Amino acid sequence: MPDYAIFWEWLSFAVRWVHVITAVAWIGASFYFIALDLGLRKTPSLPPLASGEEWQVHGGGFYHIQKYLVAPEFLPEHLTWFKWESYFTWLSGFVLMVMVYYFGADLFLIDRHVLDVPNWVGILISIGSIVVGWYAYDLLCKSPIGKSTGGLMVALFAVLTAMSWAYTQVFTGRAAMLHMGAFTATIMAANVAMIIIPNQKIVVGDLKAGRVPDAKYGYVAKQRSLHNNYLTLPVIFFMLSIHYPLAFATQWNWLIAALIFLEGAVIRHWFNTHHARKGNPHWTWGVAVVIFLVIAWLSSAGKPGDAREEVASAGAGPFLAASHFPAVRDVILGRCSMCHAAAPSYEGIYEAPRNVHLDSDAAIANHAELIALQAGYSAAMPPGNVTEITPEERALIVAWYREATHS
Repeated sequence: MPDYAIFWEWLSFAVRWVHVITAVAWIGASFYFIALDLGLRKTPSLPPLASGEEWQVHGGGFYHIQKYLVAPEFLPEHLTWFKWESYFTWLSGFVLMVMVYYFGADLFLIDRHVLDVPNWVGILISIGSIVVGWYAYDLLCKSPIGKSTGGLMVALFAVLTAMSWAYTQVFTGRAAMLHMGAFTATIMAANVAMIIIPNQKIVVGDLKAGRVPDAKYGYVAKQRSLHNNYLTLPVIFFMLSIHYPLAFATQWNWLIAALIFLEGAVIRHWFNTHHARKGNPHWTWGVAVVIFLVIAWLSSAGKPGDAREEVASAGAGPFLAASHFPAVRDVILGRCSMCHAAAPSYEGIYEAPRNVHLDSDAAIANHAELIALQAGYSAAMPPGNVTEITPEERALIVAWYREATHS
């Protein structure tokens, strides 16, 4: 029977794979329909109630697409609903967050130097912030501010910036960035599940009952779809950022998160303007480059925690007490800590990869599972085996991990 760590790693990989696949499907559909909607044109040949049409060519054939802003006079026998992509993206993402950040709260979620709270408190803050975030956004949209597209976007940006800062006051830098992605993705998925699809069902129900649907349902659904369109690029950044310490493990990580929302907005503005055939505002790319350079500068403007002492987590005791630990510590300090340290000594390495420090007993014990998976069960680390770790040393790491987890 495979070790628990291997099973858990493959389960995590499977959930992550599902998450990426469904996210690609959702993002692809979202981008396509926004581009399609912006490209619709009014022509004399449009049928009654149709608001625009578009001719497209793909896959060796031609597509003639017509849009009814409210609804057609009658419903076809078959309607394709675009909703499951968003639902499964959110569900798989939440499962992944539970597996990585809730079960691994000591390592990935809670930073005792930032906020010393029990794991369960951190988990409750995580879930509560995501739920409250959706309702705060929804109330903004339904308030008088929601009638102004510009005013609503400014208010939403203020909320997102405040949340970026708040998360860094509670969680690890990695978890703060991940939660900004989860916070934003929840708004997007809830828009689909609680606004867009219900509104479309109301329209369908009216048509079946012989009533004329109210145009407001289509207007609100379109507004929320547009919000999702502008929020997509920042969400992708946040999900990728957890692999780059310069994005999440710096003093200004909350400001970096705020600037990413601006960068995503200007990039989407170019595409949306282009798809609407209203020109090509190339200035947006200049702004995007400037914002990115500012982000790169901010990432090195402050580095918190360079000299702080590692504290062993609650589950690190067995790894420290294991008989193999002294020998394993020597291996890690000799083969890994030249990169994985607060001040790396390996040439060309300026930040510990993934912000993982392995230069103290407590740090090594805290990262026992990662060490076992990356340098014991597999030969993923060191990259290219540049420090020439031997098969015997890898076997020693596995023996240490098994001793501590099976004791």
